[in-house]
Amino acid sequence: MGMQLVFIGTIALCLVVSSAVLEQFEQAPKQDGSLSFLVVDKLVATDTAEKPQTVIAEEEQPMNIVLFLAIQSGHCIDDPAFDDSFTKIYTASSLQKQWYSVLGNHDYRGNVEARLSPVLTNLDKRWLCLRSFTVNAEVAEFYFVDTTPFVDKYFTEPKDMSIYDWSGILPRKQYISNLLKDVDLALQQSNAKWKIVVGHHTIRSAGLHGNTDELVKQLLPILEANNIDLYINGQDHCLQHIGSLGSAIQFLASGGGSKAWRGVVNWWKPEEMKFYYDGQGFMSVKITETEIDIVFYDVYGHVLHKWNAS
Repeated sequence: MGMQLVFIGTIALCLVVSSAVLEQFEQAPKQDGSLSFLVVDKLVATDTAEKPQTVIAEEEQPMNIVLFLAIQSGHCIDDPAFDDSFTKIYTASSLQKQWYSVLGNHDYRGNVEARLSPVLTNLDKRWLCLRSFTVNAEVAEFYFVDTTPFVDKYFTEPKDMSIYDWSGILPRKQYISNLLKDVDLALQQSNAKWKIVVGHHTIRSAGLHGNTDELVKQLLPILEANNIDLYINGQDHCLQHIGSLGSAIQFLASGGGSKAWRGVVNWWKPEEMKFYYDGQGFMSVKITETEIDIVFYDVYGHVLHKWNAS
């Protein structure tokens, strides 16, 4: 299955607290106007057995981009962990596409500025790292949201307070308020057929972390009001697809890049729970003007779940 982009989920170039229009990037679709992409989560560079075999999907459908939901690329700009966790891992010719990334909670531990540095793009031109931004791909528009600052426990629990780097976030309340306004405005102004929001943290999840209450309360109402189609996240180390009885939003988790097999599956309404896999794998998406196709794979490229909407 060929793809056009890759979402990463751990990066940030926009470090200002003041409200501003989200930076937008243009992504060309395929010649036929369609768009295909992979969604992968962070992997542990020292554990090659956990490497997601995303190349398998490429044999079936070439992609445009990749979405990366967390990378943990190291604590300083010249840290070899970036090479070990990214450049030396995703070496297949089929993965030499643009990767769009969003920050995860572990990326705020240590030096967050290093993860956001454009120097990393100089090291690997595929890499794009920003806190929050949009990507216009004509047939679809993507909205990458920095979800970590929403989570209260990172600011209140003693074990977390000393390890997080909140550079560019404080005052937190203003940062969140401005971000929500910016996301709402960007969604309102969009004329895209398909609207896809990407964040590291869950909104709805039957996995170990469960729902992120702060996002349910603050971000979800904006997404529902603007009729988005997909919310894609990592964080929980599993693959899952949850529908919604109250809206058309599909909640998709592709967090199976590493540290899966947690053995935790919380009860969920059967009419909303469409798929759950407590293991490693990844997700592919193909979008045309008239329909969207989603496929979940295990690490060996075996199809686990398919979903289509038009």
